[in-house]
Amino acid sequence: METRRSVLGRLLGPLCCGLLLFVLMLLDGSETYAVDIEVKDDSNKTCLYARWMMNFSVIYESNASVYKNKAFTLPENVKYDGSTCDKTSGPLLAMEFGAGHFWSIKFSKTDDTYQGNITFIYNTNDAELFPDAKRKGPIVTSANYPVHPIKLHTLYTCHRVDSVKAGNVTSDLWNISLQAFLHNGSLSTKYTHCDKDVAASAENGSHATTTVSTITTTIPTTTTVPTTTTTTTVPTTTTTTTVPTTTTTTTVPTTTTTTTTTVKRTILSPAPLPTATAGEKPVTGNYSVNVGATACLLASMGLQLNISKEQSPWIINIQPNTTEVTGSCGKSSADLRLNDSDNIIIDFFFALRNTSLERFYLKGVNITVVRPANGSLYAVNNNLSYWDASLGSSYMCRKEETLIVTEGYRIKTFDLRVQPFGVKENKYATAEDCSPEVDNYFVPIVVAAALAGLVCLIFMAYFVGRRKHHGSGYEQF
Repeated sequence: METRRSVLGRLLGPLCCGLLLFVLMLLDGSETYAVDIEVKDDSNKTCLYARWMMNFSVIYESNASVYKNKAFTLPENVKYDGSTCDKTSGPLLAMEFGAGHFWSIKFSKTDDTYQGNITFIYNTNDAELFPDAKRKGPIVTSANYPVHPIKLHTLYTCHRVDSVKAGNVTSDLWNISLQAFLHNGSLSTKYTHCDKDVAASAENGSHATTTVSTITTTIPTTTTVPTTTTTTTVPTTTTTTTVPTTTTTTTVPTTTTTTTTTVKRTILSPAPLPTATAGEKPVTGNYSVNVGATACLLASMGLQLNISKEQSPWIINIQPNTTEVTGSCGKSSADLRLNDSDNIIIDFFFALRNTSLERFYLKGVNITVVRPANGSLYAVNNNLSYWDASLGSSYMCRKEETLIVTEGYRIKTFDLRVQPFGVKENKYATAEDCSPEVDNYFVPIVVAAALAGLVCLIFMAYFVGRRKHHGSGYEQF
């Protein structure tokens, strides 16, 4: 079976199962890879084309019965041996990576549409990712992708973040170009855009740009003249003589025809990321995670993201009016995801401390900045210790506070109040203040002054009493 690379990767040789991969390292603090894949059949025709960026977030239970979050990206070394163009069951893209992790998407179709089903098997025996997992072994999750079927013979695109949640796993994909069941092995010139891209384009006006690319397809053509066989038999009166068979075969030399097709591709580009000036205070947003109509997590804060990984530092204020809120609540862990226009995604992970004192704290933060033009940025830290407070209370900090996520990634919070556990009647509990704006020494000084006054009164009473005793005329012993 012959294979051929897609536009970004045709300089590499063929790989087995007709699958070709090109991995690009992005310009950020962590390693996030772009994937450019073609799966081809025995006739060298593409049955599946896919490009995307992706990362994973897995919540697992530790040996201490504390739920932890582990975020990771698709590594550089990936095996694709199980990928195939199965004409009976549909195209399959399979990826195996790390210590026994398996990710695949299998496509099926109807007369008008096609859709994939993602299966992700993560292995908690991986000591690097899950060193203290309570449950050991492979865990299977699955979900349909995309959520809505795609029109057949169209290319599906989604430049904004498209999150797929299955069980305890959240997979974030963006900058997606995807098509299965390609007609005659060629990418379609018609597109199906994801709902988020369409909505963003309608809100922001026309952010669509058109680029022209040329795809050259080489089609081998061979013509063969059918074999002609002639047999002649000459009869006689006494014997039969058979003239040997004569076989004539004529083959026309192989000719190769090259067809060049020009395809116009429309790419929906998100609006540019809004940047703030130094000293500009962000707007305070009120966020909540609900179970039905009841809040299980409350948060109020102004958020400012500071990135200094590049030559020009970025200051980005999170806008509450364009931020989507999701999350989950548990007995010993909770998480809050703030998604600002699919450009900035910040995940906050809360946990209970493994001590006799019942206290909660901010344990982890994930930051994703989607920049289609220049490459996306990604930072994660699951070993933080911020926002510590007693269980059953809320944490409050009116002053500016800085969370150091990683080197080059900081989050400044303003007018912060958060309660990830024990929310009752959709209201905050009594707050534990990090550093109140009222002078912390005021109350101790008042108490000390009152005590000093009391001591003075006691001494005064003592001396007055002694004078009375001296004036009475009685002898003292």
